Amino acid sequence: MSKSRRQFLAEASIGLLGAAVATTLEGQQPSPSPKPTEPTPGAPPAFGTAPPVGPEVSSATFAEAEKLMRVELTLAELQEAAGNWRSAMAPIYERRTGPKKVELEPTLAPYSRWNPVLPGETAGPQRDVFVWSKADPGPLPKNDEDIAFAPLTHLSRWVETRQLTSERLTNIYLERLKRFNPQLRCVITLTSDLALDQAKRADREIAAGKYRGPLHGIPWGGKDLLDTAGIPTTYGAEPYRNRVPKDDAAVVRKLRDAGAVLVAKLSMGALALNDIWFGGQTMNPWLLEEGSSGSSAGPGSATAAGLVGFSIGSETGGSIVSPSMRCGITGLRPTYGRVPRTGAMTLCWSLDKLGPMTRQVEDTMLVLHAISGPDPGDLSSVPSKLDYNFNAPVKGLRVGYFPKWMKEPPATDVDRAALETVKKVGMVPVEVSLPDWPYDSLDVILFAESAAAFEELTLSRQVDELKMQVPDAWPNTFRQSRFLSAVDFVQSDRLRRKVANEMARLFREVDLLLVPSLRDEMLTITNFTGQPSLTLRAGFVEVSEARSDWAPDPAHPLPKFSPPRRVPHGVTLIGRLFEEGTLGRAGLALEKSFGVASQRPRGF
Repeated sequence: MSKSRRQFLAEASIGLLGAAVATTLEGQQPSPSPKPTEPTPGAPPAFGTAPPVGPEVSSATFAEAEKLMRVELTLAELQEAAGNWRSAMAPIYERRTGPKKVELEPTLAPYSRWNPVLPGETAGPQRDVFVWSKADPGPLPKNDEDIAFAPLTHLSRWVETRQLTSERLTNIYLERLKRFNPQLRCVITLTSDLALDQAKRADREIAAGKYRGPLHGIPWGGKDLLDTAGIPTTYGAEPYRNRVPKDDAAVVRKLRDAGAVLVAKLSMGALALNDIWFGGQTMNPWLLEEGSSGSSAGPGSATAAGLVGFSIGSETGGSIVSPSMRCGITGLRPTYGRVPRTGAMTLCWSLDKLGPMTRQVEDTMLVLHAISGPDPGDLSSVPSKLDYNFNAPVKGLRVGYFPKWMKEPPATDVDRAALETVKKVGMVPVEVSLPDWPYDSLDVILFAESAAAFEELTLSRQVDELKMQVPDAWPNTFRQSRFLSAVDFVQSDRLRRKVANEMARLFREVDLLLVPSLRDEMLTITNFTGQPSLTLRAGFVEVSEARSDWAPDPAHPLPKFSPPRRVPHGVTLIGRLFEEGTLGRAGLALEKSFGVASQRPRGF
């Protein structure tokens, strides 16, 4: 029968006393230890009375740990903490290091989950309306390149009206993927056989009058964190390069049901960080001397270079926004919970989102419409409505902006011109502000959840196999995160709610926001509060140096350009929770006014 904690403490104390006596009275025979006393009936268990486990610690151990936690204890407090650590705190690690070790399966999500909708608040439209332009795209171009770069809205109409077969379109993209991948390194697995089978099936169904909708017969590429049955899904990381899942991810199933054709598993920064994977760095078609940004590196690069009809990326802290910005495409990060993540790699349960990356704004609406909806495998996925009507006016929409942010980097003249375009299309700019809080403190949640998601990879040292082993890469961050405070995790979670309250207040003043795409505070805030965002090309800037996601490394300076190089520059719209339809309408109006979406990178 196991001993109670109190009984253990009593016996341990007696044993320590006997040892002390033996030391003090060296040479004398110690008196027999008294028999352990029976626990008093009805006495509850107590903290700090488990059998001691783990390595010895001292007040000096805690004094060093203070530097990591940024707290200060007195000497007496340090001694007291060290005195019973092995009986009080060390035993709680038994799940991971003790004889009763419990494995936590990769599909097991935390019990607590983030709900971006505040208590008492309603979010999103109350009706489902989906009316897209369906405009006549004109005759099918004679040139395959012109077909490849056409927006999804045009491809869809040509396929629907049988001016273009899915098989021909699929072969166009497969040929381009093979031809340009050596330059871009954007493909991990080409799915040629599957793609042609799906394309031929689409053509048969369309010919028989069984048209499934605007994605039917359209080739697409998926970031290689989406499980595909029988096809490798590698997470861009060496330890997983031979991983072959048995089932399709929910989004893959939804796109298959919509009739879309999977042509490639596209590259991603290893374990969803930046743009370097085990095959190298994915490059920007507009500027081949720099990476495409990440972690949705392959979707950004392939979509910009006209290698797919559309792609699916993911975002935890900027992984759709940043490559969309750099590669000059349109990226939609949906509201947290709208698109199910079942079968997608988990980096951070309360932050991960999947979304479309396309060449034009309305294309994102077509894809979002197909991939929305809950799935039992994702506890955070919820039913939602999409209210999008391309005909609905944007006049009078209140567009919030931060005056200070528009005057300093990373804002450019393109961002400031976009604010003027807001007025030109009939929307109303409104100055807004947020408290000057340490928003980066929220990253405690990101770092803790990601380190938990890849705990076994880290502790088994397989994480050492990743190509990038610099201080700002995941291996070091996962290790460092073992030393984050659980108390600070809870406090960050409370700060997250406080920030969500501020965003709710702000969106009572405006309908959407226009912000510099890579403004750190807004990337952090809106990913943690779950707001949707739409990044779209607004113009061009000149750069004298290649851009990078990685911390500066003096030993490896970035390429410099003289004269400067012309590259696309995008702005980002932020919307209310589940109001992607409003973002789509506003983005479509701005896109038409900007007039730059159809320009292509040279050489592709």
